[in-house]
Amino acid sequence: MNRTATRVPRHFDLDDRDAYLAWRERKLAAYPARVEDLLVEVADPARLTAAERSALLERCARANMAVYAAPPRAHGAQDVLRAVAAQLGLHTLDINYLADDDGITPLAVAVSGTRTQYIPYTNRPIRWHTDGYYNPPERTIRAMLLHCVQRAESGGENRLLDHEIAYIALRDANPDHIRALMRPRAMTIPARSEEGEVERGDQTGPVFSIDADGRLHMRYTARTRSIAWEDEPGVHAATQALAHVLESDPRVLRVRMEPGMGLVCNNVLHDRTAFTDSETHRRLVLRARYYERIAEPV
Repeated sequence: MNRTATRVPRHFDLDDRDAYLAWRERKLAAYPARVEDLLVEVADPARLTAAERSALLERCARANMAVYAAPPRAHGAQDVLRAVAAQLGLHTLDINYLADDDGITPLAVAVSGTRTQYIPYTNRPIRWHTDGYYNPPERTIRAMLLHCVQRAESGGENRLLDHEIAYIALRDANPDHIRALMRPRAMTIPARSEEGEVERGDQTGPVFSIDADGRLHMRYTARTRSIAWEDEPGVHAATQALAHVLESDPRVLRVRMEPGMGLVCNNVLHDRTAFTDSETHRRLVLRARYYERIAEPV
């Protein structure tokens, strides 16, 4: 689906202040004050009860994300992840580079092979980003799930921020920040090559865009290498303002997932702290990316 909007809701129209303020008030009133407000205890994530599913969908409607906590399992975590996704209306899995054959990506410290060249497969920190920011428009990632199989001995915490909250913070500071980050050439991820062959071309596009269904989408990374920002004063000012929001906004939430816990979200902003493994605690988190958004509550 193309990122180009077919319908811009009034509250995302930068010239309609009244509609924006009404939406802003509703959004902030519903937003969780702490990560515990996102938590849903589930007995079996592969077979959610009606109440458990409703609770997850309600939290995603308020904050674009929810966290479930279930008893840990020794086997079958990939099946659990796919089952959770299907129950939340997610069916089209992005078979991305370095994922396993089933499309699920195991995020753990790699000791050999191609994965060792990429930060998600090390114990180093990962900066703020949304998933799939390097994908072409026809492979836009609208939802993302993480499932914790094993935690690290220490570290490995995630910070989370609903991209709609980041939008509000920037628009409140200066609507021109939003205008700049909606420019069609605001952010470019350069091509990726393997052994002299181009595996993925340059990906250029906006940071904020409105999807065909009128929902806000965000593609972003705080990386400083292999990225090119449009050489335009407004874009420079906006990216600096966004970096400040991500490091200082009190609405940023923090979670350190334990085995059996999972994050379900409409591709919100997130990062990861560095971590240390031990013989008994080697961090393993499974990730799945989808082209659909999580279903709306009934």
